[in-house]
Amino acid sequence: MIDQEDNSQTAIIERTTDYLPRESWRSWLIGRPLSTADAPHQTIGKRVGLAVFASDALSSTAYATQEILVILAAAGTMAFGYVFPISIAIVILLTIVTISYEQTIHAYPGGGGAYIVARDNLGEFPALIAGAALLTDYILTVSVSIAAGVAQLASAFPQLHPYRAPIAVAFIFFIMLINLRGVKESGAAFSIPTYFFVIMMFVTLAIGLWRVVSGSLGTVIDPPEFEAHGVLMAITPFLLLHAFSSGTAALTGIEAISNGITAFKEPRSKNAGITLIWMAVILSSFFLGISYIARHIHAVPSETETVISQIARTVFDMRGTLYLLLISATTIILIMAANTAFADFPRLGALVAKDGFLPRQLAYRGSRLVYSRGIITLALIASMLIVLFNASVSRLIPLYAIGVFLSFTLSQGGMALRWRKIGKLKTGEEKRERGSVLHYKKSWHIKMFINGFGAICTAVVMMVFAVTKFHDGAYLVLILIPLLVGMFWQIHCHYRNLAQKLSLDNFGVIPPHTIRHRVIMPVSGVHQGALAALRYARMLSDDITAVHVVIEPDDAEKVRQKWETWGEGVRLVMLDSPYRLFIEPILAYIADIAAQRQPGETITIVVPEFISGNRMTAALHTNTAEILRSQLKHLHDIVITNVPYHVHEDGGH
Repeated sequence: MIDQEDNSQTAIIERTTDYLPRESWRSWLIGRPLSTADAPHQTIGKRVGLAVFASDALSSTAYATQEILVILAAAGTMAFGYVFPISIAIVILLTIVTISYEQTIHAYPGGGGAYIVARDNLGEFPALIAGAALLTDYILTVSVSIAAGVAQLASAFPQLHPYRAPIAVAFIFFIMLINLRGVKESGAAFSIPTYFFVIMMFVTLAIGLWRVVSGSLGTVIDPPEFEAHGVLMAITPFLLLHAFSSGTAALTGIEAISNGITAFKEPRSKNAGITLIWMAVILSSFFLGISYIARHIHAVPSETETVISQIARTVFDMRGTLYLLLISATTIILIMAANTAFADFPRLGALVAKDGFLPRQLAYRGSRLVYSRGIITLALIASMLIVLFNASVSRLIPLYAIGVFLSFTLSQGGMALRWRKIGKLKTGEEKRERGSVLHYKKSWHIKMFINGFGAICTAVVMMVFAVTKFHDGAYLVLILIPLLVGMFWQIHCHYRNLAQKLSLDNFGVIPPHTIRHRVIMPVSGVHQGALAALRYARMLSDDITAVHVVIEPDDAEKVRQKWETWGEGVRLVMLDSPYRLFIEPILAYIADIAAQRQPGETITIVVPEFISGNRMTAALHTNTAEILRSQLKHLHDIVITNVPYHVHEDGGH
């Protein structure tokens, strides 16, 4: 309410409102709207944070080993023995990246990950590359994880195999709906399934390793048929690098926590950092355990049955209750992995939009304090990919990890430069940047080495991935990222040019009032609505011209007669339209008047608008006013005013 005791002489009045949004179908679907003041209460702790941001990384253990075996299969089953050494190399890389991102989390507590780090330390162009790579990665995260989850389901129930794509799309929209309800609610909803997967996978690997030690674990019974594509290759360094690059899919999702730090409770950086360590330890343990047991039981990569399914039925002696529980848990975690992307894609999109490189609408939070437009956009694009690739994990994976490692490289390279800048500061000196504050630290040499080494490692992996996966489809990402960067610049140029034209800098004084005001009022007929508009037009000016387009001569004569009676002496222009066009003659007339206007003259188009009191009956009427408005708004220096005339079903107004 207005403070009546405030007697200060000011032209600005602050006012609050007690208005509450009305209940609607959206309230039932995604929950009641939340106040901005509720934002601090929508943050999450470490345990829920693990469910929200680690589900992508944890779920990758379900298919990373299989993707290594798919590549090694080119050299025959003898090459499958390399799956565990390759997995060890990937875990070493995972450790390096985790340590690097741990430093990023504490350096940039505001979140943003690779995009913010690159923007502050490398410049706008590298930041846009990082942003494009991450946004692409999040889209593919949804597509790959959902497709992999449906593949697990189809392994247990083969009759579902032909329907993978529609099932996957249904899962995407289900997760979209949960995320529209807010971070806190989606995190709580997904916590139980995440820990259910962790427990089931731990039990499976523990029993499997115990049976390996005791010598009671045999090989897969009735494995899927091994399909060798073409002539068998020799085991070459290129083949091993190819398999390594496929297995690095296990690292996808590591950066998610650094992008979503703002979702955590205070102290944000500490909670996010601890969650990152938890995630890395669990991920490494599961990945190594799965690869080791897969090699021991001679698992075979197949589109019809996943490696996880083969491990489960071997460890648990065929398809019993524990087998179904693990497959269910794996399916759920794979589908939930998309939740990580739904948590991070909208946040990153909002950051890029605030910098003016994406549509500004993506920067606004919805009724549940989440970036609703970003969530919906992600769901639509991911669904398109699922349909395009028929929910095939092997066809989607080659598009996947190259963007991840590109963002890894830019992030760690930017962090290395940041530590170098810190090393140039004096003790106690402070330097503010857009995304963080720089303080001198004695250990800057060590931190710079860690991030620099991480950048080199991820850059090498990225190059290996680009070369080995180029023909499999990685070239599409190498084309897509530059296209996205180009789109970002086009959007930014538009906003920048618009800002220059609207800027008040060097604007000078406000132009003097106009000395002449002309009103043009299109009329389709003479009725109470037209007379209401005429009364309003008279308040604006004495210079009024009514315009009627003559389509049918008989109707035109009726309009003429009524106007002579009710037009109050205002002139009426009858525009003949032999081709029965309505909009074009009016636009041509207004353009002709505008071309002849005097200096300082304002032209206002007053449009009578009929408003029905019933939405059902409104569909029975042509909304001429809206058509006119949509066309007239493109004319320069012309004001358009709609005068609504409300008509209720009982005939009152």
